[in-house]
Amino acid sequence: MSESTVSQEELSKFTEVIHGWLENQLKAKTVVQSVEYDHNERRWYVRLTGEEKNNSMIVFTLGQRTLHYETYMMPAPEENKADFFRHLLRRNRKMYGFAFSIGSEDAIYLAGQISSDLVCESTLDRVLGTFYSTIELCFQPALRLGFASRFREKS
Repeated sequence: MSESTVSQEELSKFTEVIHGWLENQLKAKTVVQSVEYDHNERRWYVRLTGEEKNNSMIVFTLGQRTLHYETYMMPAPEENKADFFRHLLRRNRKMYGFAFSIGSEDAIYLAGQISSDLVCESTLDRVLGTFYSTIELCFQPALRLGFASRFREKS
């Protein structure tokens, strides 16, 4: 990853690339449901519609060195913690540019970052696609491990 910062002019260009790309996602009626932008932080809040997890909010933050992206996956597991974390760590091993992590209150996040100078539509497509597919593949199995008693059939 580049250690140098990008210029304000480059940041403006990358901001426009992200704005345009997100606008196209909304127009095309992809999994992007809505977008909000915080101009002061150069931060986008992108709501996705999914099948396994109905909604996810991805936060994109453009800095002078990186484009950081993350989403809240689920709360801390209530049970089967070893199996739950083993599942996520095994998934981490197969991912590129993303990783599951533990955040505040032991909540589970999916996050990553790229160098700011790599921002382009194809990279943003890859990031969004990876978020979507990872959430769709991992959410229900993790939920069933970490909250197993809630899924047991009542006799």
